[in-house]
Amino acid sequence: MSAVDPVRAGVRHLRAAIVLAFAANPAAATGQLAVALLAGAAPVAVAWLTRTVLDGIAAGSGRSFVSLALALVLVGVCAAVLPNVERYLRAELDRSVGILARDRLFGALERLRGLRRLEDPNFHDRLQLAADAGRASPPSVLSGVVELARGAITVIGFAVSLLLIGPFVTVIVLIGALPVGIAEFALARQRARMMWEVEPAQRRELFYAQLLSGPRAAKEVRLFGLGRFFRTRMVTELRGIYGAERVLDRRELRVQGLLAVLSAGIAGYGLFWVVGAAANGSVSVGDLAVFVAAVAGIQAALASGVDQAARMHQALLLFDHYVFVTAVTGDLPVSATPIPVPPLRRGIELRDVWFRYSEDHPWVLRGVTLTIPVGSALALVGHNGAGKSTVIKLLCRLYDPDRGSIHWDGVDLRAFDPDELRTRIGAVFQDYMDYDLTAAENIAVGDLDALTDESRLRAAARRAGAHEFIEALPRGYETMLSRIFTDNIDRDDPSTGVVLSGGQLQRLALARAFLRDRRDLLILDEPSAGLDAEAEADIHTRLRAHRADRTSVLISHRLGAVRDADVIAVLSDGRVTEVGDHHGLISSRGIYHRLYTLQAKGYHEEVALP
Repeated sequence: MSAVDPVRAGVRHLRAAIVLAFAANPAAATGQLAVALLAGAAPVAVAWLTRTVLDGIAAGSGRSFVSLALALVLVGVCAAVLPNVERYLRAELDRSVGILARDRLFGALERLRGLRRLEDPNFHDRLQLAADAGRASPPSVLSGVVELARGAITVIGFAVSLLLIGPFVTVIVLIGALPVGIAEFALARQRARMMWEVEPAQRRELFYAQLLSGPRAAKEVRLFGLGRFFRTRMVTELRGIYGAERVLDRRELRVQGLLAVLSAGIAGYGLFWVVGAAANGSVSVGDLAVFVAAVAGIQAALASGVDQAARMHQALLLFDHYVFVTAVTGDLPVSATPIPVPPLRRGIELRDVWFRYSEDHPWVLRGVTLTIPVGSALALVGHNGAGKSTVIKLLCRLYDPDRGSIHWDGVDLRAFDPDELRTRIGAVFQDYMDYDLTAAENIAVGDLDALTDESRLRAAARRAGAHEFIEALPRGYETMLSRIFTDNIDRDDPSTGVVLSGGQLQRLALARAFLRDRRDLLILDEPSAGLDAEAEADIHTRLRAHRADRTSVLISHRLGAVRDADVIAVLSDGRVTEVGDHHGLISSRGIYHRLYTLQAKGYHEEVALP
């Protein structure tokens, strides 16, 4: 990268941040800039009004200074009020930018049709920084611009005043600000780099904190006595994070301390010179007052401006993550003119499909070829890691094959719009979600068109065996299935929210699949995992009735649950090693026969009689 590229990138980010701020709230952004300009001129006006009054009094002119005094009071009042107005406008702008930036950020994530970037740890690091920078950077950048504009007005006004009094000392005062600017910019770059370097440690610290405080891990944490273990790791990560911050803070303390001494020395020299000039009559008493105010005002304005510029520089470095995420291209290619997805008439074919999650990972699928005829059920079985769930992800087009292709009635899935393709797929996943929503909404997320169709929601719940326990909840289908939104007043009121058992939540996930009953492809990935034998048998009975004459793909380690599938494919090391129905695979005495026999033996062990 050439030396000019960072400069160009910084200019682009500066423009993007300012445009975002003005797009979020043009009135507040414009008002903040206008107020800053007035605030920058106020100290200069006060100094010159004071000079006129003092020189007039010292000259004994006898004129009335009431009008000048009133003007001085008025400017002083404005100078006192303007910071409060600016503070309000900044807060209003912060809120507006927070809404717009967050909307654009998650709108960009929504454009990522697949999972490749979301499962990339480096992208997650940038996403976390982008979430913070998108909200905070544009107001910080605009405030930096505002502060620079205000400082420029103040510095120019006072510099002109100083030039009229003493050109030489003016040059010294202005030159003294250069080391401050250089040092502050260097420190800003170091702080931005430090924040990027500690982001993985911050994610690990958050992970350990969630393990210690979340209900999901609470049983094992307490049973296995893991509290001290995870707490030690959490504290270790925190110490590393704070250690990096401490090193930078100490460096800033040393540098800024030396710069403060330099600034004080320059101010002292200027004051010594002007007092001597006033004593020998080279300058007036009013000039002395202006000089003192000008030196203090210029140094304060330059220090504030340099500090704001450094903060702005740091904000722009972090804003790069927001720009990157919001401009990231989709991880799935989508045709400019996608083909409409037709109803499935013939079937789905996987043709020599190869796939791996990245070039650093091994191949998960190695030349998989399968056919799923319309109206039939295909079961995928095999050991953990054989590639079964990866096939599901490819069928849903959450990823594309690295080699080979998948066809829907002979058309490559890549010719379709992924969103339209997914409207034709229903699924129950092993790692199903339970949402902190009402019971009705937990079902309706399966098809948001049914959100206000109570009859469809209830029908889906009945088919999943969930209607009875939902009706028994304090508010029925409108019961909140979470306790995280309760406050101290209603925390003991069960009607404000309940927590369901794992089996009940699994039936809600099944109801979501039943709600999508008009879909062409049904995917069932371990739909009964974790259920007791009776509940499992009930679930599979309901699923068999639901998928009759439907095109479906089944995954289950309980081979008894898939033995009635039309076709059973055995995956081993990313390849299809056996294909057939249950009886044919049992007869072939291969992997399926061995796995099925092992499971069956566990259910039919002989009991030795006395």
